[in-house]
Amino acid sequence: MTKENITTELNITRERMIQLLNEDLAGEYQAIIAYTVYSQVLKGAAYTDIARELEAHAGEELAHAIKIAKQIDYLGGMPGVTPKPVKTSNDPVEMLRADLENERTTVGRYRERIRQAEAMGEFALSETLRAIIVQEQEHEIDLSAALDINVPPAKKPADKKWSNK
Repeated sequence: MTKENITTELNITRERMIQLLNEDLAGEYQAIIAYTVYSQVLKGAAYTDIARELEAHAGEELAHAIKIAKQIDYLGGMPGVTPKPVKTSNDPVEMLRADLENERTTVGRYRERIRQAEAMGEFALSETLRAIIVQEQEHEIDLSAALDINVPPAKKPADKKWSNK
């Protein structure tokens, strides 16, 4: 990908930003539901602390959703109301892996959104997203620790072409 293509992806309209933020909002709704459900269905001594942490994550994701909805409204859009699909399982490890995958995707999307917001001159939006991404990365760390794995590298959004240039 050339620098011109990268610049074009950064130069988006307000309407496109609203659309992208609504996709992000759907992901936050998904996280609220997943963390709420997973925190209640994880059973056993091995998962007591993890379940309590997931419950806290649900509240943090709600705060993220409110911040994103506020930014959508500020930009002149209407916040969406539909979550992305939530993966469920009877296997606790599978649930935690699904959460980790969602967090990795979210961090990648927010990194892109920060660059787009700054290119638009929407610095307050950029700062709001920076605060959210800090917590999202903490969620990644918590989930990786629960799974006893290293935090994987950031996942880049699947819907965009990326370049290391």
